[in-house]
Amino acid sequence: MPKHLRLIVEVWREACRHIEIDRSTAAIAERLVTALPVGRLMVRRVDLEHLCIDTVAVGAVASAATAAVCPRTACSAGEIKELTAWEAEGVIIRPGDRTWKAVRELLLPGEIEEDYLIGPLRAAEGYGGGALIVLASPARRFESAHVELCEALLEPFSVALENDRRLHEMAALREAAEAEARALLTRMGRKQLQEVVVGAEAGLRAVLERVEVVCASDVPVLLLGETGTGKEVVARAIHSRSPRRDKPFIRVNCGAIPGELIDSQLFGHERGSFTGAVDTHRGWFERADKGTLLLDEIGELPPAAQVRLLRVVQDGYVERVGGKQSIHVDVRIVAATHRDLAGMVRQGGFREDLWYRLAVFPIAIPPLRERPEDIDPLACHFAEKAATRFGLPLVMPAPDDLRLLREYAWPGNVRELGTVIDRAALLGNGVRLEVAKALGAVPSIMDAGPVTAPAGWAGATTGGQASSPPSVADVGPSVGGEDGASLNEVTRQHIEQVLMKTHGRIEGPFGAARRLGINPHTLRYRMRKLGIAWKRFRPAAPRP
Repeated sequence: MPKHLRLIVEVWREACRHIEIDRSTAAIAERLVTALPVGRLMVRRVDLEHLCIDTVAVGAVASAATAAVCPRTACSAGEIKELTAWEAEGVIIRPGDRTWKAVRELLLPGEIEEDYLIGPLRAAEGYGGGALIVLASPARRFESAHVELCEALLEPFSVALENDRRLHEMAALREAAEAEARALLTRMGRKQLQEVVVGAEAGLRAVLERVEVVCASDVPVLLLGETGTGKEVVARAIHSRSPRRDKPFIRVNCGAIPGELIDSQLFGHERGSFTGAVDTHRGWFERADKGTLLLDEIGELPPAAQVRLLRVVQDGYVERVGGKQSIHVDVRIVAATHRDLAGMVRQGGFREDLWYRLAVFPIAIPPLRERPEDIDPLACHFAEKAATRFGLPLVMPAPDDLRLLREYAWPGNVRELGTVIDRAALLGNGVRLEVAKALGAVPSIMDAGPVTAPAGWAGATTGGQASSPPSVADVGPSVGGEDGASLNEVTRQHIEQVLMKTHGRIEGPFGAARRLGINPHTLRYRMRKLGIAWKRFRPAAPRP
């Protein structure tokens, strides 16, 4: 073997030089002709998942052997078990070997005229190994010294086979990740991962200028604006332009967290700290460490949670529920709200000291009605998203469509515009955008005109068709109508009517939230605000 030491070093070099095993096998076959009467080298892999043997590499010299090996050989579970036993034994199979005849017929099926050597290639635990098949040149035979050299080839070929397996696994994982990313972008109606700020050069120019001023620092930012104006988009713009752009960006809707779970969700909890705490849970502050945390609807936090949030903003320390140690977190806080926090401070509904901590750099986002120049580009942007998400041909809004959009008041702002364009794309079925029908499908509760009682909605028509009930997602404080009824009273009556029709059911395809066109969490929040108990509308259980 010392005389073949240089050859073995060259074999190792070729096995590690090439990423693809077929290239390394071909190069090694050419080098072995000086020491072996080799005509062809073949590497076969055992696939435990699909119960088969695949030929992954073939290397032939100029005077190649004529024998052929099928690309794939199906195996039974028993045959795979026998192959595994042979690999563990580590025996070189030669012609006339009766002990491993069945293994030879699996690896090298059919009648073989050439002399051959078959050696096992080991794999990592849990994976199938393989075999190195060395076929001799025509009319040549292998000797005992050749068997010894073949044994020295098994280790470099085992390494090459393992590297090839990992390479294919990485390629499969990359393809799966790319496919998942494409599917996610399709569901989001986007073509790229980066968030596009439509209106950055027009209606939102002043907002983006303030973003550029504050993005490089770590001071808290307070985003103020009506519902649907794009506060989350601006928050992401702050994060993407900051030094924390490669760290997590996490959005938390403070109004959607039940009061009893706020501490656990924001600050985390220790295992066993309360019933159901089977594991230690990291809160949103810990998960956003070194990144940005968007506290959306910050005005909905109850007073007790405001006290604990103040300490995190001041000191940067959180304490898990049931924990005894303070945990330092490095988080950039961006808070957002559609409510008048300054007015809430004056009325005692929001802590004054927390207000001063959060409002270090306030940014007011104007509603869509105050930036009509953004309506046209936003409509085109949402039309592209709708076509991607729904799998429809791309249809852009016509001039008449844009005129209708510019004449509308947009009480729901950008979010409502996106919904209208989605509805128009579906109604047009890829042929055109039915903007007129989409605008008339669901009248808004904030449209101009007197607020009427819910009974009046049933007879209201738009374009000759009965209109749907208005959304209650953005109902604000009490507003008097011409008949003296407050907006909250009108909303309460309408919600109760819908609950009566759904027998108190809130979620699901037949629930009140679906009929009202709002999120179930939002509906529950409004019901709590208005003092509506859903149990009153559930049918009484029959007496036994």
